[in-house]
Amino acid sequence: MAGVLVLNATFEPLAVVSIRRAICLLLGEKVELVRSSGRKVRSERLSLDEPSVVRLGRYVSVPYQRNRAPSRRGIFARDRHRCQYCDGAAETLDHVVPRSRGGGHTWDNLVAACRRCNAAKRDRLLPDTPMRLAGRPGPPPPSVWIEVAAGTIPESWEPFLVDKRRSA
Repeated sequence: MAGVLVLNATFEPLAVVSIRRAICLLLGEKVELVRSSGRKVRSERLSLDEPSVVRLGRYVSVPYQRNRAPSRRGIFARDRHRCQYCDGAAETLDHVVPRSRGGGHTWDNLVAACRRCNAAKRDRLLPDTPMRLAGRPGPPPPSVWIEVAAGTIPESWEPFLVDKRRSA
């Protein structure tokens, strides 16, 4: 398992922590168990359900976060590892407006693409090709950073992230 999803008191996702950290938070009564993995964690005197999702007992004000710079992992997570031109498996990043044509290295100009589509587009603008984008690129929603931190999203986390993620 990737870790434990930590939710704010309002059920918004905050972070991913290790199972050990989540158990320490549970024992310190800082969080409450929302979902269990179905396994047990045992010590000499104690037996606990292994947490999968926990919720903070008190609301934590999340400080304003500046826009993060685009990253390969962030782009692939935002686009769900699918090519934005043909919906195949994405392997590369593509600048919608090529850098040679003045396009920047920004969330609004980067998409995940398969090698075939990236090679076919070359350094041309979209109107000069028969290709079309599946959607308008932009900064990812905050829940994408949960996937970047965890690597994969376990099924038990989906109800807490589904309304905040783009639909497939």
